[in-house]
Amino acid sequence: MGEAAALYLYIRLRRRARVRKGRPVHLCDIAQMIAPPEYEDRLNRLVIHHPQHEDGNRVLIDMMLIVKKVKERCPELQIEHFGEPHVLLEIYSDNKKPSPLLIGVVWLLLFIGSGLAIMNFHADVSMLEVHQRIYELMTGKKVEHPLILQIPYSIGIGVGMVIFFNHLFKKKFNEEPSPLEVEMFMYQENVNHYVITEEYSKIHKGDDLN
Repeated sequence: MGEAAALYLYIRLRRRARVRKGRPVHLCDIAQMIAPPEYEDRLNRLVIHHPQHEDGNRVLIDMMLIVKKVKERCPELQIEHFGEPHVLLEIYSDNKKPSPLLIGVVWLLLFIGSGLAIMNFHADVSMLEVHQRIYELMTGKKVEHPLILQIPYSIGIGVGMVIFFNHLFKKKFNEEPSPLEVEMFMYQENVNHYVITEEYSKIHKGDDLN
């Protein structure tokens, strides 16, 4: 009789995962797996980490910890890992939704602030004088308020902003990300990179102390 066929666990960690505060982190929360059918339920229920208060709202779970936990539960499994060597875990709690009054105040402040910024820009570049000069060149007449230029220009600013940000309230015109979404994505990536670097430094510092 030949040797029994090896049993394999194929695992790929998610880049990010979210778990409710106070709930243990199971393997199925942070990874995608392919395993023999008789091991699937056991692996899905395998607890990898118990979030503590001192962990804060972000925890880095390394692949080595997962290998250790899996081997303790199922030592006969051979582990094949793909993708990222770690997963950044975000611990969230059910916070109350912000009040409509607070949202309204923030919206009003942003509206007034953006309006003042546009007005100050126009004052700096003497936009009124530019419109007056263009109207005079086109018609030969000089007027104080060339509305035929100012009204389309004002409408164009709003339409241009909507097209630029690719949003009208909750509606998107196409699947292309807006510049704001790209900037938010890059900011989140930088935050994740910083947190991962800090967490690894803490892990290695603890290893050095040991």
